[in-house]
Order: sequence, then structure tokens, then C-alpha cells
Amino acid sequence: MDTKTASELREDFVNGKISAEEITAFYLDRIKKYDKQLNAFLAVFEEKALEKAKSLDAKRAKGEPLGRLAGVPIAIKDNILIKEELCTCASKMLENYRSPYDATVVRLLEEEDAILIGKTNMDEFAMGASGTHSAFGPTKNPYDLTCSPGGSSSGSAAAVSAGLCPLALGSDTAGSIRQPAALTGVAGFKPTYGRISRYGLVAFASSLDQIGPFARDVKDIALLMEILGKHDAHDSTSINTSPIRYLVELSTSIRGRQIGVPWKFLEGLDGETKENFDAALEILKSLHVEIVDVDLSILKYGVAIYYILATAEASTNLARFDGIRYGYRDKSAKDLESVYKLSRSKGFGWEVKNRILLGTSVLSSGSYEEYYAKAQKVRTLLIKKMREAFGKCDMIAMPTAPSTAFSLSGMDDPLKEYLQDLYTVGANMAGLPAISVPSGLSTTGKPFGIQFMGPQTRDADVLRFAHAFQSASSPLSPPLNFGGNND
Repeated sequence: MDTKTASELREDFVNGKISAEEITAFYLDRIKKYDKQLNAFLAVFEEKALEKAKSLDAKRAKGEPLGRLAGVPIAIKDNILIKEELCTCASKMLENYRSPYDATVVRLLEEEDAILIGKTNMDEFAMGASGTHSAFGPTKNPYDLTCSPGGSSSGSAAAVSAGLCPLALGSDTAGSIRQPAALTGVAGFKPTYGRISRYGLVAFASSLDQIGPFARDVKDIALLMEILGKHDAHDSTSINTSPIRYLVELSTSIRGRQIGVPWKFLEGLDGETKENFDAALEILKSLHVEIVDVDLSILKYGVAIYYILATAEASTNLARFDGIRYGYRDKSAKDLESVYKLSRSKGFGWEVKNRILLGTSVLSSGSYEEYYAKAQKVRTLLIKKMREAFGKCDMIAMPTAPSTAFSLSGMDDPLKEYLQDLYTVGANMAGLPAISVPSGLSTTGKPFGIQFMGPQTRDADVLRFAHAFQSASSPLSPPLNFGGNND
């Protein structure tokens, strides 16, 4: 059952082949059995999930209409609010914070009878690309427990990869859905900025953050997009457009379309990563698409401008966590100034503090024009270059990550970890839809991912190209330690 898609599980439930309670109990048992190795979950809603499952069984027995996710368990990244549940952002600062309301995405999932099964681990406040920056311990990669699953949506990616749930939500600020999806052998989608409501997402960098789904099959991502990709008055950046029939769009052929590859930007690509990407392009050619060269050399500045703009926004957004209104408050503080200093210095981890300090610095009076204002200008130029590139092609393809999964102890140099975003950050800077889908395994058995990036609001096209590629390529074998079918 752990390898079935969400659509297959829902169909089995609706047709009476299996009960929602049996589905839920199966995944809860897998979490109990395997998550001690992975540390993918920070909270598991065993009692609530089983109660919801029983209510769905009763609903089916009465012949009442069932939602599009009826009987399907889904995990939620722990920076997305669920009413009355803890939302820690994997930080000591919020270890006891309970949400007073549901995020819009949570409400939409429950309206379609999804079963919320738990909250997943992450890099603290979504800052990181390794899954190691959590106050509650690192997440491990199901394909190699000595390796990182990527980040910051580490727990959501690992949970889907290991078959602990069929679906999960994450958030993506520079690649935090796509990079861990690639490293764990699943599909992960960052929609167009504003396509999915951010209401109820704890903010990191508001002009870049975007909620998105993980699944093994692009069809399941299309299903989730039909449910979640709706206008929300609670989010001022929410796109107000007509509903998109993502599942129908998947069946449209990509024959004769053009895929752009920024070869000059990728000139440093080598080794197995390049070999895998070249092989992926051959699969695309077999689908009768044309590969064209596009100039996106400007993307070499993407990581630099990201760590100016994102840290500046983080410095502002995280100022609210001060030990006064909510969150961690150091008990040894004697006055207001020490409450601020001690609570923030002890409540935040080192990576978060690094980024707050950098962001505060670039916003200071002596640095604003030199760094922040210039970075915004380069961002505008990057958006322009992206538009020019899409004048020559329908879709852009790149590797998702520079390498396969790296050792959990192998990112001692923060710069190396920051460069994990090299191929993904451009989509966030320009607000573009982008997806990572599995593209094979390395000689050491670690997954690769290929990324498809499309023009703004062309989310359905991105999913269509990804589905065509996934359908034409060989499916990945599940992680050996989590095969499931031999349980």
C-alpha cells in the first residue's frame, strides 16, 4: 500500500476495497516502525487521524458524497498552521506554540476529506538546505541514512520517499521543496508565486515563500493543485483566476514543443550529475521536443542576491519573536533588554541568527544602497532575462541540485550548503512555477532530479512536461530500508 498513489488509495476507499481506518492505521504503523530512523515527523496525530478515518467510513456507509482526497493521509510541514496543534518551525523559539487557526491550505484539504497525519521536521524557520538545522534533530535520507534528505522541507520529502504518507506539503523559498524532492527521489512542485495561499504559513521571506506539494506521481501533484490553487482573500498576493483543470492538461502532448537549456550557466556541471542530465535530455528528445540553448548566465548571481534579499526579509519577519508576546522567553532575564537578548540568543539556532544578522546588516543605513537596493535591481534584471528566455522556448530544464545526497556531516562550510540552491533559486526570484521529478539513481544508489521551470501562471504546462518525462522514464526503486511490501 505504501507505493500506491493518492488517487489509487482514494479510489480503493470509495469503491469499498479498503476502509479509511485501515489506510490510516497502515501509515501510522509505518511511522511507528520507521520514523525513529528518519526523524521525519515532529508530531503524529494518531488519535485525530483515526477519528477522521472512522467518520469517513461512516460517511461512505451512508452513501454521502466524498471529497477528492477522501481516505488519503497527508503530512504538513511544521511551519504551516493547524488549529490547536503545535507549530514549532523546528525551533526552540516556538516549541510550545499552538496555532489559534487553520492555514488556508489546511482548510482546503480538510474540505476534501484528507486525513492530516502529522507535522514534519524541517530546517529551523525554513532556513537551510540540509535538514540538519532543526532544534529537534536532523532528518535522514531514506536512500542512505548517513546522508541529508535536503531542506528545508526535509521531513515532508523523507516521509513521502519512505512511504510514511502518500502526500505532504512543504514550503519553497529558494528550492526548499524541489531540492529535497530530488535528493529523496520524489516529485516536488513550487507553484507560481501567489498560486497557493500563504495565509497560515509562518513567514521567512515573504516575496519568495511559496507552499507546494510532494508526491511520488505528478498526477497526485496535479490533483492537489486543483484543490489548493484557489484565490484566497486572506492573502493579498493570491492570484485571482479561473480554476485550472490540471489533471486534464496532463494528457496534452508536448510533441513539437521547445525546451530551453542554459548551457553557459551549466558549464560547471560535471561528473554523474551531468551524465544524468544528458540522459534525461535524451528521454525528452525521444518525446519529440526540441532542445534549444538559452542565455541565463545571470543566474550565477542568483544565490548572492537571494542571501541579501531573503535575509533582509527574514530580519524583519522574525523581529516579532522577541520573548514578550509569545514564543520562548528566558527565565533568567531581569529587565526588558535582557528579555530580548537572552530570549532571541537562546531561542534561535545558529543558522537563523546568522541570517538575521546578515539581513539586519544589509538593511542598515550604511549598507542599504550598497547591497539591498542593488540586489533588487539585479532581481529585476533576472526577471527580464527569464522573460526573454521564454520567448525562445516553452520550458526550461536544468538539474535540480548540483549533486546527489551529501553526508549529514558534510556541510561544515555554510557556503557549500547555500550553493545547493544554485539551480533552484531563480524560480523564486522571478515567481515562476518549477518542479523536480526523479531522473534516475547514481552508481551509489542515490536519486537525481531534473527540474522543469515555466513562465508565470503556466503551472499546468510545467506539470504536463514533468508528467510526460516521468511517464517516459523508468520509475525509481523504493529505498531498500523502507520497501514496505516486504513488511
